[in-house]
Amino acid sequence: MEISNYLYPIRRWWWLLAAATLIAMLSSLLVVITQPPVYQAKTTLMIGRAIENPNPSTNEFWLGQQLASTYADIANREQVRDATMAALGLDWLQQYRARAVDNSQLIEISVTDTEPVRAQAVANELANQLILLTPTSSRPEERDRQEFISAQLDTLEAQIEQTQRDIEQLQTELGTMVSARQISDAQNQISALSGKLTTLQANYANLLASTGKGAINTLTVMEPAGLPTRPIGPNKATAVLAAGMIGLVLAVAAAYLLEYLDDTLKTPQDVERLVGYPVIGQILDEDDASGEQPFVARHPRHPYAEAFRNLRTNLEFSNVDRPVRTILVSSADTGDGKTSIATNLAAIIAQAEKRVILVDADLRIPRIHSFLKIPNKNGLSDVFRGKVSLKDALQVIHEGGMSVITGGTPPPNPGELLASNRMVEILNELQEMADYVVVDAPPFVVADASVLSTRVDGVVLVVRPGYTRKDAVQTMVTQIRRSKARVLGVVLNRIPEELAAYYRGTFYTSPYYHSPYFERREKPKRRSAWQKALQLITRSAADTRQTRVTDGQRAGGRTLSDTDGSIVTPELPKSPE
Repeated sequence: MEISNYLYPIRRWWWLLAAATLIAMLSSLLVVITQPPVYQAKTTLMIGRAIENPNPSTNEFWLGQQLASTYADIANREQVRDATMAALGLDWLQQYRARAVDNSQLIEISVTDTEPVRAQAVANELANQLILLTPTSSRPEERDRQEFISAQLDTLEAQIEQTQRDIEQLQTELGTMVSARQISDAQNQISALSGKLTTLQANYANLLASTGKGAINTLTVMEPAGLPTRPIGPNKATAVLAAGMIGLVLAVAAAYLLEYLDDTLKTPQDVERLVGYPVIGQILDEDDASGEQPFVARHPRHPYAEAFRNLRTNLEFSNVDRPVRTILVSSADTGDGKTSIATNLAAIIAQAEKRVILVDADLRIPRIHSFLKIPNKNGLSDVFRGKVSLKDALQVIHEGGMSVITGGTPPPNPGELLASNRMVEILNELQEMADYVVVDAPPFVVADASVLSTRVDGVVLVVRPGYTRKDAVQTMVTQIRRSKARVLGVVLNRIPEELAAYYRGTFYTSPYYHSPYFERREKPKRRSAWQKALQLITRSAADTRQTRVTDGQRAGGRTLSDTDGSIVTPELPKSPE
């Protein structure tokens, strides 16, 4: 599958993508422009005093990191939050975050607020409340304990210094002693003083660890929060772009979801895969072609006419081994444009100097007469009833060798008429009168099309991309295979112009077909609803006036060929040998 097939939903629903992106960006812009600027204040604390120790141990660093994670978790809890609000007299606390810096003994407290002064005060107070939870905090009970320990440390320091002096004095006197007993007593005293010194030093170290000096489980402010002067948000450009991207992504997802839920045929590959027959024609949705019909006869240089020439050529190539003279044009359902295809196909074949008869075999809802603006008084149903002969039912169109048999008065039993032997006889007679017979058949939603498909040499199926449903096409294919009709190919009709290149209709936009003829032509203005209604009423009145032609006027083999009431003979031009 080509990449263009995957991009088809985006190209089809481009307006949805653009609208969703624009709405998301505008909505985001309206929100962010009303938001006040946001400031952030940060306070950094450190665990212990290992950084001041010239010989810190690995255990001190590891223990400091563990304590940092613990204190960061405590700072985010209610105890610290409530104490901070009480200290600052706040009813609520701004958004903040306390985290342990990775692989360090640092704790970072960041406060986000719309007021920079308040953010600074909250950050510093959070750090203060966290310090109060440590064993070395400055609370009253801790202060008394630290004073007592300090006094004990002073006493121990004096005892240690006195003991050291006593040991030094005994060691000096030991050098002047000559008596063995004096030397032994001095050595015993020195040994006792050394043991006492060791005990005093151990007590001193234990007491020192209970103070802030050298303690690991202590918090100090390393960097207090400063007054923020530059806002950190909101980043309006980023917010708007992010909203636009989200809107675009959601719109793309919606486009693919809509395509997934849409069960209509869209691409030529879909048609060929589901139908099983080749695509032999691709007709764009041309606004100009909705005017006077047949359009290709009046504008032979128009790219719309070129598309039908390609269709005619493909039909000729498909009939090399088995000639086709009767062509049935039908579709899976109504609204696919089969009447337009049948009419313009007949006209384009007539331009090749061929005698062509266009037959409206849709006896339930005949449309050829309204499409060509010709009378419908004597048509195919009247031939079945014997009211008029087949030759008298022919209405010659001025464009080349094209003649038309309209549907006539809708009969009560169209299926039985089309399935009768008389229909076979009519088709045989028409083949003797013309080179090609193009039959505009009913859609395959009724049994008439299946019956007619067995009466002709080949069937052309009309599919309208984005309109024809898959289940209707599957039903049509089942009926065709059951009747064993010969299918010549599929025509894609009314393809949107913006997808011309996608459907390989490049001749529509090719510079080769740009000429002064098209440059001089003015693009018709789109009509409003009341203008269309008025035109429809005018056409109906013209059809009514034309149907007043008496049977006596037609008895002589004359028929109306155009809306002006001019009379022409039904004699068909001979095909060049």
